[in-house]
Amino acid sequence: MDYEVLSPLAEVDSVAPRGIAPRVADLNGKTIGLFAFFKPHGRWINDEVERRLKERFPTAKFSHYTVPIHGVEAVSDDYKASFEEWVKGVDSVVTSHGD
Repeated sequence: MDYEVLSPLAEVDSVAPRGIAPRVADLNGKTIGLFAFFKPHGRWINDEVERRLKERFPTAKFSHYTVPIHGVEAVSDDYKASFEEWVKGVDSVVTSHGD
């Protein structure tokens, strides 16, 4: 009995990975947005992220945005408008989703 063995590797055109937005070169002097979605510990995680980033980038500023609800309410027009206003004032964003 013969078996045909196939490779799980596909032949594809390689595309270099890239972000959806340019990365900032240095966080010093920048405003870093700390975004926490509705998970209960997200804000605490962002507080720790802020503390550690302040150690590395002492001139950075921080702006927190927390979505306190989940589900359909989180994508309401009120949320969208306030989020878009918040994101205009930051140079980079870190997100957290902690239970």
